[in-house]
Amino acid sequence: MPADSPLATYRIQFTSAFGFDAAAKYVPYLKQLGITHLYASPFLKARPGSTHGYDIVDHGCLNPEFGGEDAFTRLSDALAASDLGLILDFVPNHMGVGGADNGWWLDVLEWGQRSPYAASFDIDWETLPYRHEGGVLLPILGRPYGDALEQGEIVLKYDPAEGSFSAWYYDHRLPIRPHRYSEILRTVVAAAGASSDPPGRELLELADRYPDPREPSRDEAPAFKAAIAAVSGGAEIIARGLSAYQPRPDDRARVLALHRLLERQHYRIAFWRVAGSEINYRRFFDVNDLAGIRVEDQRTFDATHRLVGQLIAERRLHGLRIDHIDGLQDPAQYCRRLQRLTRDKRGPQARPFYVVVEKILSDREAMPKFPGVAGTTGYEWLNVITRVLVDDRGLSVLDDTRTAMTGNSRGFDEILMRAKRRVLDNLLSSEFTVLTRLLGRIAAGHWSTRDYTIDRLRAALELFVLYFPVYRTYVTSAGPSAADRATIRETIRAARTHWFGSDVSILDFLQDALTLDLIGRGRTGYSAPRVRRFAFKVQQFTGPMMAKSLEDTAFYRYARLLAMNEVGGDPAAAGLPVAEFHQRMAGRVKSFPLGMTATATHDTKRGEDARARIMALSEMPEDWRNAVTAWHALNERHIDRSRTERAPSAGHEYLIYQALAGAWPLAGTDDVFSERMQAYAIKAAREGKVETSWLNPDEAYEAALTGFVGAILDRARSPEFIAAFEVFIRRVALLGALNS
Repeated sequence: MPADSPLATYRIQFTSAFGFDAAAKYVPYLKQLGITHLYASPFLKARPGSTHGYDIVDHGCLNPEFGGEDAFTRLSDALAASDLGLILDFVPNHMGVGGADNGWWLDVLEWGQRSPYAASFDIDWETLPYRHEGGVLLPILGRPYGDALEQGEIVLKYDPAEGSFSAWYYDHRLPIRPHRYSEILRTVVAAAGASSDPPGRELLELADRYPDPREPSRDEAPAFKAAIAAVSGGAEIIARGLSAYQPRPDDRARVLALHRLLERQHYRIAFWRVAGSEINYRRFFDVNDLAGIRVEDQRTFDATHRLVGQLIAERRLHGLRIDHIDGLQDPAQYCRRLQRLTRDKRGPQARPFYVVVEKILSDREAMPKFPGVAGTTGYEWLNVITRVLVDDRGLSVLDDTRTAMTGNSRGFDEILMRAKRRVLDNLLSSEFTVLTRLLGRIAAGHWSTRDYTIDRLRAALELFVLYFPVYRTYVTSAGPSAADRATIRETIRAARTHWFGSDVSILDFLQDALTLDLIGRGRTGYSAPRVRRFAFKVQQFTGPMMAKSLEDTAFYRYARLLAMNEVGGDPAAAGLPVAEFHQRMAGRVKSFPLGMTATATHDTKRGEDARARIMALSEMPEDWRNAVTAWHALNERHIDRSRTERAPSAGHEYLIYQALAGAWPLAGTDDVFSERMQAYAIKAAREGKVETSWLNPDEAYEAALTGFVGAILDRARSPEFIAAFEVFIRRVALLGALNS
């Protein structure tokens, strides 16, 4: 039997090319290494071809691309034979949507709020205009809606096997609500000229079953579709008649027909850029095809955990790594339910089931005591280990070198604040707008706050978000903890110092809403459900806001020492004295001794060896300063100065030198390495969101950037630089090896 808690884990990334059977072959080797538990990437059914597995479309099914149930059983048996346990990276926060493979999502698109799965997704049904039943914004189009419509990219199709209609945009299926089937049948029969044909008459009779405004219920719809599918010759008529909904440049009536049909659905199709300001479902960060799910809903929890519970009961699963715990509405409630589930499946006498959570902690932030949780996945210890290996005496020199090389003397706090503003304005504006509208409804519902304008409420909430110092608080229906109340109070205090205007009472109102004091004892007139929803949704927002601003933006703008730019880290932190390191580890033994200790994860930006080399620069800061100064002089000729601003920027040039120091192969460089570094340079520049970005790529800048990297790594074009770099890297590699 495997140990109850892991001593050593080995993470395997499953893909269609490396499934359960492939992993089973390595079990004896893992046993020899001393591994106690296989730490598996998500292996429930994900989008076809997924390279990571976090875009799950069915929590109740193993991923068939990995081999399905039989192959999983073989892997499980192999692990059991070697007394190895299995830990699953489980994703309760979101699902993959879009495409045509998530049955829950498709049902919501077809039936709107009447879908039994509507409660499973975190959708703000009240925000989509011109739909009295609400709807979902679908930002899936590659061009503005009108262009896509007129060019015939949105196609109405009929499935003769199901008897159903759907609009398709390439591989995106958009089910048509059955309420419009009668209209479609009449239109296509007329367009096909088949009103007098027996199949045409039969289709028209079916259309007459549900004259507008009557529509088939969920119970009636399957039989209605089956009746359409059963019409002999009906599919041929429908195929001909669908031309009425196929736009042509010379026939505006067809454009209008399809547009009117689409406007009467439970969704609105939109250009992908609209998502930044108008999307109305919670996403994983800013990823449109990862929709947040509501595991606080008991039926959703039960459905998404059925298979996991079965595997636990069968003793085939021995631990869970809970992904993105801070995305959930109530992490503590979730952990209690999970603890109850594992007890029910394993029996009351079983030892506690091993659960760790992906929780990002700032320095000195205490890990919440979630029920049944052994600790975190170890990001904080990764950074503690990094800091103890950094020579604090060299950091001030590295600060000066960064300033001299980049011309940027801004401190990290200022860089982070600028990054937050960029993210709030461009990436997460839609989620923020949802929160602002909800706060506006709360204010409008009470006589004492009804005059607070939406603009001023938005400004107050913006300041709160910008100055919020951690990933999230954990206020529940019972109210905030003392620590969370203090965090909210201190953030409001910081917001006050930047508030302009006489209406400072708005900040008091906001604080009371976030702490739920607005609906506390003695307070009347406010909508308790709305206040709770607002407070909880703000907590779900601040985590993605911090992650996108810190890890995915500021970390690429501030490059004092890239080894410290890791998830949960502080790039501007000091080195950690050995005595303090031991003190922290002793504290951990008392609090979460079974939590994971990570030196790298699938989320780290660099592996241990690369970070260990870069850490070594703190031990030789003057030599580094002299080296990069010389390299800049050698590579000046490769910089593109034909633009208003140089390309690459001074910041990107300095970042590239550090990245090269971490990744330079001791056996020498080749074309593959050059291509990798060029790809990295593009990613780093886009993440930084200054000269270029994922949303608005600057192709000219990126061409100059990759041209620079390619030139300095070309031995024919930059022999002096490469020779100098290789001499320097031999020293760094030795120190890095000792660190590693």
